Amino acid sequence: MLYRLYYIFSSGKKKLFLNQLCNLLGFIPGKVSLYVAALSHRSVKERTSENNERLEYLGDAILGGIVADYLFMKYPYKGEGFLTEMRSKMVNRQMLNDIAIRMGLKKITSFNKHDNSLKSSQIFGNALEALVGAVYIDKGYRNTKAWVIKKIIIPHLFMEELENVEINQKNKLYSWANKGGKMLEFETLEERLENGRRLFRVGAVVDGEVIAEGKAFNKKDASQIAAQNAVDKLNLV
Repeated sequence: MLYRLYYIFSSGKKKLFLNQLCNLLGFIPGKVSLYVAALSHRSVKERTSENNERLEYLGDAILGGIVADYLFMKYPYKGEGFLTEMRSKMVNRQMLNDIAIRMGLKKITSFNKHDNSLKSSQIFGNALEALVGAVYIDKGYRNTKAWVIKKIIIPHLFMEELENVEINQKNKLYSWANKGGKMLEFETLEERLENGRRLFRVGAVVDGEVIAEGKAFNKKDASQIAAQNAVDKLNLV
């Protein structure tokens, strides 16, 4: 199999891609086309069968389930509220995007590099979810769970630190606005269907001015991302 894969990817960029992919995954992929799709943004491949939107949808669900199972076993005496909050801290868009970049997905993901907005967007976190989906289809749930724990959770998600992280950035932003006598609102700027799911773009609006935005597949996550971006922009501690 290794010889067959080497033959397929023996030329230039394809060989480099396979080497980078194997290093990132820690194993030789069985269905290379799955991983090519997982790491292809729709800005370069419009066909749904060739970009990572469907795999992102699948990977999002698989990753959420693995994280939920991991937390359930790690914290046998914690309640639902604690577990839900910890899961949100671990799989929110900003966290996944940061992890994806640290893992090297920015270097290997195919996207329109002439679109400057994409370079600073969260497409790499989306690609990570798609990668989880690809691993799941290629290797099955048990191997995917082991891979997520080894490659994502253990090296990038430190439970003791996350327990003390303030996840509700909206509260922090509201506190800042109240102290300064400012009017803060979270406004849905756009709502559209993307690959069968509703994508929301929410803005943090201060005194009628949008100071930051967030995108997610539900309003709550989108507003939290907008709040986080606003907190970062305003350098709030």
